[in-house]
Amino acid sequence: MAKATKKQALGRGLSALLKDPENDIQSAEDKNADQVVGNIVELDLETIEVNPFQPRTNFNEETLQELAVSIKELGVIQPITVRKVDFNKYQLVSGERRLRASKLAGLKSVPAYIRIANDQESLEMALVENIQRQDLDPIEVALSYQRLLDEIEITQEQLSDRVGKKRSTITNYLRLLKLDPIIQTGMRDGFVSMGHGRALINIESKQDQIQIYEKIISHSLSVRETEKLVRDYQLKKETGETKKPAAAEMPEYVSDNLDSLTEYLSSKVDVKVAKNGKGRLIIPFHSKEDFLRLAKLLK
Repeated sequence: MAKATKKQALGRGLSALLKDPENDIQSAEDKNADQVVGNIVELDLETIEVNPFQPRTNFNEETLQELAVSIKELGVIQPITVRKVDFNKYQLVSGERRLRASKLAGLKSVPAYIRIANDQESLEMALVENIQRQDLDPIEVALSYQRLLDEIEITQEQLSDRVGKKRSTITNYLRLLKLDPIIQTGMRDGFVSMGHGRALINIESKQDQIQIYEKIISHSLSVRETEKLVRDYQLKKETGETKKPAAAEMPEYVSDNLDSLTEYLSSKVDVKVAKNGKGRLIIPFHSKEDFLRLAKLLK
C-alpha cells in the first residue's frame, strides 16, 4: 500500500503549478509547458470532463466495480490521458474506465498525462488509443475505424499506418457495419463473435441474416457450423431450390369443360386442383356491374 501511496503522490507539485493563474499553459511554447506536457500530473477529478469523441459506449458495471476495488488497494497504476481545454480544466482523451472506477473508489484526484491538442487531434488520439485496447468489442472497433475515415478524412492505407494494422484487417472490421443492427447488437453483447459476423456478411438479405442469426443463438452454433450453414444457404440460392414446385397435371374432366365455362361466363376462369381431386374455381371480376353479371349467371 505504501508503494501505491508514493506513486499517487507523483506530480503533486506540477498540479499546484497548473492551478496558478499566472502559469496558465495554453500551448507547448508557453512558460513551464515542458514541465507539464507529457509528464504525469495529479489532477482533481472535478476538473476533468468526459471526452465527447469517446468511441466506446458500453461499460460493464461489474468489471467497473472490480477495477474500483483494485484502485482502492493499489491506486491508478496506468495514468489517464487528458488535453487542456481551459484554465484548470481538462478533457479526457483516453482512460474513461479508469476515470469512472476512480470515482466509484472515492478518489478525489487521478494521475494523468497532459496533452495540448485541438478537437480534430483529440478525436484522432482518442480513437487511435482506444482502438489499441484489447477490451473493445468488434463493432466499437469498426465504428472507430469508420469515424477516423469519415471525420479525419484519411484513406484506409493511411489508417493502416496510424493504427499499425493490415488494411485487410481494417476492411474486415468495416464490413461488420453492413450487418443488420440486431446482429451488431448481438456482437456487442457477446451473443456471437466476430467470426460469426464475418460469416453472416456473405448473406445480402438482412431478413435471411436474422433467420440464420436466430439459429446460431438457439442452437449455440460454432463459427465453423455457421460458415457451413451460410454455404448451404448460398448453394440453395444458386441451384434455384427455392423455385415454386411444378403445378399438378389438370384432370381431363376439367380441361374438357374449361373452355365452355369460360365462354359461358365471358371471363377467364382459373382452376386449382389438388392431388386428392379437390379443387377451386377462381373467377375474376373488374367492376361492380361485372360481379353482378357473374352472380346472375351462376344462380
